[in-house]
Amino acid sequence: MTQVPKHARALIIGGGVVGASLAYHLTKLGWTDVVLLERKRLTSGTTWHAAGLIAQLRATANMTKLAKYSQELYGQLEEETGLATGFRRVGSITVALTDERHEELRRQAAMARAFGVEITEITPDEIIAKYPHLNPDGVVGGVYLPKDGQGDPGNIALALAKGARNRGAVVLEGVKATRAAKSGGRVTSVDYVTEAGDAGTITCDHVVNCAGMWGRDLGAMLGAPVPLHACEHFYIVSEPIPGLQSLPVLRVPDECAYYKEDAGKIMLGAFEPKSKPWAMKGIPEDFEFDQLPEDFDHFEPILEAAVNRMPMLEQAGIHTFFNGPESFTPDNAYYLGQAPQMQNVWVAAGFNSIGIQSAGGAGMALAQWMEDGQKPFDLGDVDIARAQPFQSNRRYLQERVSETLGLLYADHFPYRQKATARGVRRSPFHALLAEKGAVFGELAGWERANWFAAPGQARDYEYTWGRSNWFDNRAAEHKAIRENVGLYDMSSFGKLRVEGRDACAFLNHVCGAQVDVEPGRIVYTQFLNSRGGIEADVTVTRLSETAYLVVTPAATRVADQAWLQRHVGDHGVVITDVTAGEGVLAIMGPKARDLLMAVSPNDFSNEANPFGTAQDIELGLGMARVHRVSYVGELGWEIYASADMAAHVFETLAEAGEGMGLKYCGLHAMDSCRIEKAFRHFGHDITCEDHVLEAGLGFAVKTDKPAFIGRDAVLAKREAGLDRRMVQFLLHDPEPLLYHNEPILRDGQIVGHLTSGGYGHHLGAAVGLGYVPCKGESPAQLLASRYEIDVAGTRVQATASLKPLYDPTSERVRA
Repeated sequence: MTQVPKHARALIIGGGVVGASLAYHLTKLGWTDVVLLERKRLTSGTTWHAAGLIAQLRATANMTKLAKYSQELYGQLEEETGLATGFRRVGSITVALTDERHEELRRQAAMARAFGVEITEITPDEIIAKYPHLNPDGVVGGVYLPKDGQGDPGNIALALAKGARNRGAVVLEGVKATRAAKSGGRVTSVDYVTEAGDAGTITCDHVVNCAGMWGRDLGAMLGAPVPLHACEHFYIVSEPIPGLQSLPVLRVPDECAYYKEDAGKIMLGAFEPKSKPWAMKGIPEDFEFDQLPEDFDHFEPILEAAVNRMPMLEQAGIHTFFNGPESFTPDNAYYLGQAPQMQNVWVAAGFNSIGIQSAGGAGMALAQWMEDGQKPFDLGDVDIARAQPFQSNRRYLQERVSETLGLLYADHFPYRQKATARGVRRSPFHALLAEKGAVFGELAGWERANWFAAPGQARDYEYTWGRSNWFDNRAAEHKAIRENVGLYDMSSFGKLRVEGRDACAFLNHVCGAQVDVEPGRIVYTQFLNSRGGIEADVTVTRLSETAYLVVTPAATRVADQAWLQRHVGDHGVVITDVTAGEGVLAIMGPKARDLLMAVSPNDFSNEANPFGTAQDIELGLGMARVHRVSYVGELGWEIYASADMAAHVFETLAEAGEGMGLKYCGLHAMDSCRIEKAFRHFGHDITCEDHVLEAGLGFAVKTDKPAFIGRDAVLAKREAGLDRRMVQFLLHDPEPLLYHNEPILRDGQIVGHLTSGGYGHHLGAAVGLGYVPCKGESPAQLLASRYEIDVAGTRVQATASLKPLYDPTSERVRA
């Protein structure tokens, strides 16, 4: 019988490259009693047939940090373990066949410079010099990353597993987890069965879901949903090609193809636009080192384009036609971190065909997170807490992953919307907004009105890196908010009711601001971690002596509720998600008060309803609650109406607004207004690794109240001084567009990157926010420099400001 320990400090389930990496890194931190269970053989699910492409550059700075770490780790594993990983720095080339793709690559190159990744923009002639087998027809340019590499996926995983064993981990094959016992929000033990039929139980302090394409089913067993699904992934390997020399990895995303030279053969892989979900009725029990049936008809269009692009393939025979499953998630980002539903369940799964390049860094980051009890740095892009419970629905997953595989090589246009599995979550105003011309986008399953089409205008996104087909629509909506009155739907924002005898004390412990205020007061605040980093950015409204409403961004409601729940301790409170119970309309602009006075007899004056207060009101024939706050920098109110009265509230406002020029606005206009006002966006401008003082939010922290999470870190930073500051930038040239991650140059040197960017229609040019190092400098010294923003390789001069460039004293919101 396989000897399975009776107890594990960390029980890792899944023996692919990710599970092996986590075991390796936990033992490197000194953890003992690390046990890894693999149902069959190590690497037998997806790892063994992975392509082994190892790139450095990812979409954000921290994802790039993890990918670079993976490269460095794989380069030294052979020396440590004696197992060859096949890692070689062969470089990589990505080519563009369209002007839009070329713009994307130029923007990626600029981003790479900000992230410290070596990259060169290259011409078609330079591409041919590095890859002479390529047919250059239609190639307009490309980028070259000399330090990208490739490796042997199976051996990388086995080397990581050996390194873990060498430091005491127990790695067991042929042991399947079958059941989890749970108590008090924790998994206390896991039952297992061996291939020989022996059964047993192992108790655990922590359990980690590294089960790859089995991750959804294991997540259900552990009480922690992991929405992912397997798709078929195709590649071919040629017969040996005489004289073929070592070549860089080549990507031709406009033809959905990548090429890798290995041992004198060429591998051609594809990320086709519409993929094939696999195992809709479940993965076969005996699946191990298996491949799926060939589907030449599905792969043929890719192969035809590849033979034209790489003429030598026409003469080379096909040695292998491979089809194997890989797991994909609804948003094409993997899952990492502590499951929000459980106290001791962790996840590292759903790697969307980038498992090899990600595994080293992901294992390191998760191990450090488990060691410290908090994220080592911002991992919001991949945090499992972003997953919505409904996304585990099988039909939803099958429809969505048919798209997400192809999106890996699709143009990564700004504002790109998913096309599949839509319409799941709708606000009470959805149909009414559609009648007004709303064009919807999707976030966390919510259908949200992003912009409004004019009569006769197509209600579709036309994607581009330039001015979009809705640019002028947003400009008109922006203008209405700034000069008259606009209405937009905020129902998707999370609403958490915190109530009980200790509600005040509990929220004062979690929040940086003072929430012991009179009922009806609204407090803007952050949840801080012990380092003073920002875990959530919320408003807290005191409804009564014992009840509060916490309003969170739509995408972080699950994470924010989990943060609150994990810090309840002995406080007598109940936390309830009431998001779906109320529809919320924002009425914003200089005439917002006039509109409310036309539909309600209540008093909306500064004396009766000053900024930062809420009141219950009569509205039309019904009732509502209004919060006087603003995320756009104008006079305005958020109107909360119970779901049953929401349609009546909308119709009443619409009727009254006809004579005032009321404009229906989308969330794109809300974002362009907020960036003019330099309001921070959680997940972009402020994250768990951004200190609240350096983010410019010190006004929202009250250190004179009793101890709260992060208080010591705030006091320490005030004593030591700031290392960097959040700065707002306005381009001098009105033509270029900013999105985010563009490099910030100070006196000609790159010093950071934009955390968010957009167009300031009132200010007349693109606006961005970003952190600039300032250790030992006064604000005057910081602003005395010359600033530029690198937009796709062109340096554009910018004005820098520590105060909002629009209404710096906030007179308008308090009008």
